[in-house]
Amino acid sequence: MTTVSASAGFLAEPASTPLREQMHTTDRYALGYVANLTRVWAQCPEALATLSHGLALAVGVGRLEPRHRVVLATATGAVAGDSYCSIAWGSKLAATAGEQAAAGVLTGDDSGLDPVEQALADWARRVTRAPSETTRQDVDRLRALGFDDEQVFAVTLYVALRLAFSTVNDALGAVPDAELAAQAPAAVLAAVTFGRPPATPS
Repeated sequence: MTTVSASAGFLAEPASTPLREQMHTTDRYALGYVANLTRVWAQCPEALATLSHGLALAVGVGRLEPRHRVVLATATGAVAGDSYCSIAWGSKLAATAGEQAAAGVLTGDDSGLDPVEQALADWARRVTRAPSETTRQDVDRLRALGFDDEQVFAVTLYVALRLAFSTVNDALGAVPDAELAAQAPAAVLAAVTFGRPPATPS
């Protein structure tokens, strides 16, 4: 095995397998490059598949709209101090809500969001920051906006799984791809003052 570049993490490059090659091929087709986080998760492709299935299940059970999912992921990444997910999801949020609204979510200002999105961002932060300190009133806020208990469970599961994904990436040294940072809106990049800095272009 050979050691991967520092931007791809702290672990050695795993031996090639059909599943690992498929991960790389998928990235090259979708992104034009192999993402640093993909190189980390290539240690165990089945783990990424399991996590992805759990996230998809949470989205389905929670009946989460695409932008709700983006808001949850952006708020979770920011509170977790994960620059990788914050740049990636903040950029996606900027595409639909605008750069300033996305930068606001990354820094804890949800004024650019609608009331439902504000409640979801707030819940994501509470679950990520201190899950044992949430209250019945916090859940009631979601209920008042139309979320039933099954959806509240699914939203919480989604946040918890996003946090697990961020934890693995960050702990094992994956840094935001140079290509990802180059495509991110300026306001999003300026708001991400935490976590590991992006890789430098090769």
